[in-house]
Amino acid sequence: MRKVVVNTTPLIALSHVGQLDILKKLYGEIMIPEAVYRELSVKTESICKKAVDRSLEWIRVENINNQMAKAMYKTQLHDGEVEVMILSKEMAADVVIIDDANAKKHAKYLGLPVTGTLGVLIKAKQDGYINELRPILHQMVENGIYISQSLIELCLRQVGEA
Repeated sequence: MRKVVVNTTPLIALSHVGQLDILKKLYGEIMIPEAVYRELSVKTESICKKAVDRSLEWIRVENINNQMAKAMYKTQLHDGEVEVMILSKEMAADVVIIDDANAKKHAKYLGLPVTGTLGVLIKAKQDGYINELRPILHQMVENGIYISQSLIELCLRQVGEA
C-alpha cells in the first residue's frame, strides 16, 4: 500500500465538495500528522472536521517522532505543513498532498513526491472515480477555494473536458 501524507487544505477542499472519499478510492489509506488534525479541530462543527472524523478508519492521525526538526521550519511554514514534511520523511511517503506553494517548494527540496488537490482530482478522473472534473472545480470555487481560470482550463484540458 502506498504511503500518502495529506495536509489541511486538500482535506478542506475535498470535504467541502463531497469528495473526501476520493482519497480512499485512490490510496486506500492516508496519514495526517497530529498538527493537521489539530488545525481541523479548531472549528469542531466544520464540514471538514466532521468528514474526517467519519473517515478515521482510513485516515490515520500520526505523531511525528522528530520534534526537534520542527524548529527548522517554524519561520516559513505552519505547524501542519511542518509536520507533513517531517512525517513524510519519517514514513518514506510515496505521495505528499499539499497545496501551499511555499510548502510544495520545501517538500520538493526535501525530495518528496508532491501533488495537490487538483492533481488528486485529475488522477481520480483519469482512473474513472469521477465522471466530470468541471462541476467539482466550479463547486470548489463557489466554496471559496481560489483556483485561477487558467489553471481550471489547464486541468480540464488534461482530462479532455476543454
